[in-house]
Amino acid sequence: MVKITYIEFNGTEHVVDVELGMTVMEGARDNNIPGIEADCGGACACSTCHVYVDPDWVNKISPKEDMEEDMLDFAYSPDTKLSRLTCQIQVTEDLDGLIVRMPEKQI
Repeated sequence: MVKITYIEFNGTEHVVDVELGMTVMEGARDNNIPGIEADCGGACACSTCHVYVDPDWVNKISPKEDMEEDMLDFAYSPDTKLSRLTCQIQVTEDLDGLIVRMPEKQI
């Protein structure tokens, strides 16, 4: 298990344990974290699990693939460097302490 901090747009923090091998989206879903809707269930077919990865973590997670880049075009207020879809971030031991912030809304 690794600890991941999910920060809502209003600043409310949720620090939860997420099992290795899951995605950051599944960790949010399984812990009832508000602000990550995950409408497509993790198929990278929507942008409702969009977050901003803390700048200190951007280079520690796997890079975006083309499909994720395309879906981020539909996200609310995407940031070219910080925006990620949590369904595309696999939880590994290296992500212990990861911090992600939710946008104002998901679309």
